[in-house]
Amino acid sequence: MRKLLIILVSLTIPAAMAFAQAPKVVSGHMVLDADGVHAGSTAKAAVVADVADGYHINDHVPSLDYLIPTELKLDAAPPLTIGDTRYPKGAPQKFTFLETPISVYQGQVVVGAQIKVASDAKPGTYELKGSFDYQACNDRACLPPTSLPLTLSVRVVPRSQAVKPANADVFHGLKFN
Repeated sequence: MRKLLIILVSLTIPAAMAFAQAPKVVSGHMVLDADGVHAGSTAKAAVVADVADGYHINDHVPSLDYLIPTELKLDAAPPLTIGDTRYPKGAPQKFTFLETPISVYQGQVVVGAQIKVASDAKPGTYELKGSFDYQACNDRACLPPTSLPLTLSVRVVPRSQAVKPANADVFHGLKFN
């Protein structure tokens, strides 16, 4: 019995250490489509996530119901509320562990969200917090699901102050209703 326990522990510890030391394969940050916002306006925010070469993350609407979706979660922070969220279309990819292709994101992924500013918002800087939740896999194995914490500073400026567009390269393909 003692020998069996030693064998089980010796097999379990390396596996647990491998998960604890899982490589960080997704990095990212959030940006706004302007250098400031006015009270009563709607702005666009985006998460720009970079998936390491050789890895993929599942589409927001996974091809198979047991796959873990990629999801942007943002917490409202008065006077800011979250509106519509837009995900890119995933690309079908064939992997050795599945018979049929599945829809995934690889390389750079941009997910957009509308940020609505209350009409009575006072000028100042407000922190919008959230997470980018995903499960990264390569052609051999999947890492545990994880979250990339996000913070975006949104600067509300007086109506008399002009705001300038920003990050046009990020927002050029994001369409909102």
